[in-house]
Amino acid sequence: MDQFIFSAAEIARYNRHIIIPGFGMEAQEKLKKAKVLVVGAGGLGSPVLLYLAAAGIGTIGIVECDVVDDSNLQRQVLYGTADVGTAKAEAAKKRLLSLNPHIHIIIHDTELRSSNAMDIISAYDIVADGTDNFPTRYLVNDACVLMDKPNVYASIYQFEGQVAVFNYVDSSGERGPNYRDLYPVPPEPGEVANCSEAGVLGVLPGIIGSMQALEVIKIAAQTGDVLSGRLFLFDALSFETRTFNISRNPENPINGSNPTLRALIDYEQFCGVPAMEKKIKNVSPEQLQDWQEEGIVYQLIDVREQQEYDLVNLGGLLIPLDTIGDLPQKIDKDKKVVIHCKSGGRSAKAVRLLEEKYGFTNLYNLEGGLIAYIYALELDLPVY
Repeated sequence: MDQFIFSAAEIARYNRHIIIPGFGMEAQEKLKKAKVLVVGAGGLGSPVLLYLAAAGIGTIGIVECDVVDDSNLQRQVLYGTADVGTAKAEAAKKRLLSLNPHIHIIIHDTELRSSNAMDIISAYDIVADGTDNFPTRYLVNDACVLMDKPNVYASIYQFEGQVAVFNYVDSSGERGPNYRDLYPVPPEPGEVANCSEAGVLGVLPGIIGSMQALEVIKIAAQTGDVLSGRLFLFDALSFETRTFNISRNPENPINGSNPTLRALIDYEQFCGVPAMEKKIKNVSPEQLQDWQEEGIVYQLIDVREQQEYDLVNLGGLLIPLDTIGDLPQKIDKDKKVVIHCKSGGRSAKAVRLLEEKYGFTNLYNLEGGLIAYIYALELDLPVY
């Protein structure tokens, strides 16, 4: 192995890796040659990117089109207060190169879609999925399977996290399961809230993201026992962990016994997102303001939790989502009813539930929720 692939500065930097028995210069060179794509530079992406950069992964791609917001800083340790309002991808690149100037960072300032996923992912050896929505998770999974790339997956929810490695081929040539083997079908739209809706303990993505980075490093360095065929679960409140075995499903539509998926599909449609949006009526923040100016009488219902309501509210009637289905008598049937949450997911589910269960026809979901309303009307209210 030619150690002169590294400069003297790099050898000094990676010394603590190089002196590990069984790792050494050979594994460090594999890290330098590796090309890793991180999808999402948020809560999970932050620790993943920091540790991959520090470890010396030679080429790191970042797929991220969001901007840094104040509410990110509680958990997205890649950014600082000075980064608020700037593009996450650019801020991430600047931070990572300040941490390790010996690596190459490629920015993909775009949303990953079926139309671009194959082109973007094809340039990398390993993909780390740090997203928080089901359409993108299925998209990443299917693209990785179609292009024979390992997919290092993680997710977080409030106090819980999980990690797994999908579509990994071990040294004996045996291929492990993928995301569709674990979750054959997506949940109903709105059934599982993301972090912006449900919240997440700030330290949790640091813990789970570090484990995700660890699996990427093990794959790149070809060392250790990779978390393939297993799902690792962590409960931060009890500090308990569990590991479940995952088997390949012969009915898997993308690589089972009789695969039917041979190309990427419309993943929002697959996950039912458009169907939910078409089924309910929406009102934009601007339209709601027009109603107010025109004197249109309506009832405003907030389906968030009490602690969210206490932090900031629009004065609506608080009926948390998990109780609204049992309290139809509190909802007016004789005038327009606007239901809102933080960003529109929970309220959309509430509208659909009430329409299907009780036949309401006068319900409107506030598009973008409380956050969109505050920004659109430039209100002097806190955004969490």
